[in-house]
Amino acid sequence: MSDTPVVVPIKRIDPTVELPSYAYEGDAGLDLRSNEDVVLAPLERRLVGTGLAVAIPEGYAGFVQPRSGMALKRGLSMANTPGLIDSHYRGELKVCTVNLDPETPISIERGERIAQLVIQRVPTVSLVEVGELDETDRGAGGFGSSGAS
Repeated sequence: MSDTPVVVPIKRIDPTVELPSYAYEGDAGLDLRSNEDVVLAPLERRLVGTGLAVAIPEGYAGFVQPRSGMALKRGLSMANTPGLIDSHYRGELKVCTVNLDPETPISIERGERIAQLVIQRVPTVSLVEVGELDETDRGAGGFGSSGAS
């Protein structure tokens, strides 16, 4: 595997926002920060802006995912996880947040890390319609088909 980084142009829509960064060397996700103060009521969903736009190269896509610590400690997640950013999208990155706690509001401060952005290579596929699919051990077994645990 190549160690050459994928170059992703990024634009600060709000010139005062902090650019995404990796928390640790070797991390897969760049931390995205809120560009606004928000209070999410219990079970409320809301788009939260980041003040950023990116130009993801053709052949790649961005996947916005929840931060595990925020999910565990405060119940903050994403209603559409992972959020997909196609290579041709040039608008503001927004996070579709949801407060999964049924009782406690979540306060998000401007500049707080709320999600992670992972850039991945994605192939273009060609679908080929067939009358039958090949057989596998799993077959048509769906949710829970491999056992209870």
